[in-house]
Amino acid sequence: MQLDPVAAGDLPVETTALARALIGHVLVHETSKGLIAGRIVETEAYPPGDPAAHHYRGRTQRNASLFLDAHHAYVYHIYGTSYCFNLSAESDGVGGGVLVRALEPIAGLALMQGNRRTEQLADLCRGPGRLCAALGIDRRFDGVTLFRTCALWVARPPYSPGRIGASRRVGISRAASRLLRYYERGSAFISGPRSLSPA
Repeated sequence: MQLDPVAAGDLPVETTALARALIGHVLVHETSKGLIAGRIVETEAYPPGDPAAHHYRGRTQRNASLFLDAHHAYVYHIYGTSYCFNLSAESDGVGGGVLVRALEPIAGLALMQGNRRTEQLADLCRGPGRLCAALGIDRRFDGVTLFRTCALWVARPPYSPGRIGASRRVGISRAASRLLRYYERGSAFISGPRSLSPA
């Protein structure tokens, strides 16, 4: 499968639009052992002013990448065990981000399985911590631009995604009712309660 990197202008600059547009795109990590890639099938938007967002109280050393211009990586450590991968989504200086929650594995399956220590295909990248483990994403990628300027980049959709659904976000208490989670309907690889993801 040929993977074509996105270029400036391919993706929108606005958090909710970007979260929806990313469905079907491919997240790629070129490792020393080979290429690992997965189609994005689930995202969550955290727009400016969102009380559930890391950027809500302003820029800090930890969340500074969310305030870069759109399409930079923001990678953070959660629960002391896992990483989560996000893209900045607004203009420079404005906090906004899109959390990538799940991928459909399409390349480097053996590498993913080794990284995750499981052979269960549907579970390799189901959830933000699992997908980072599967692809080998950690804090060294925080702040990089995702237009193939380093080993981690985003590729154009290899084919058109299916219908896109929207629901409330997973695992938050503030602004919990907002419909800012997007997913590919019918995908076997999405995370969260199945009740949130009708086909």
